[in-house]
Amino acid sequence: MTWIRRQQNLIIQGATGVGKTWLACAFGQQACRLKMPVLFYRASDLYGAITESLLDGSLPALKLSLSKPSLLILDDLGLGEMNQHASQFLLDVIDRRMRTGSLLITTQYPTDQWHGFFPDPTLADAILDRVVHQSHRLSLKGESMRKTMARKKMQSS
Repeated sequence: MTWIRRQQNLIIQGATGVGKTWLACAFGQQACRLKMPVLFYRASDLYGAITESLLDGSLPALKLSLSKPSLLILDDLGLGEMNQHASQFLLDVIDRRMRTGSLLITTQYPTDQWHGFFPDPTLADAILDRVVHQSHRLSLKGESMRKTMARKKMQSS
């Protein structure tokens, strides 16, 4: 977990079902065992929380909560609709996190396709510049774990 102590990032990329979320949760659990605070968000849920916080005035509190933990896990980046407010908010959080903690991102998409997630190419450049250059990367390959488990379950019935 040295990468967390050094405030570096981790990107886990791979197809659906190969174990990205499972592995991200394992890293998160290990960080918790080492007394490091961890926060987990599915990216699409975070976009919804940003919209709600914008409407009810709690955006500063959400930004602070995302900046505090040693490890922030964003699961399934690239799924769900990211609007201008969400991308600006994400840039602010990532910028703060560069000085306060690590980011673990799971995604089905290679980083060279991430620009398409963001409505503004300038914001995309700024976010990618802060995340990608100080990230370790894991690329997972293989068959869907759900498919493999379902096949085993069907064979044992």
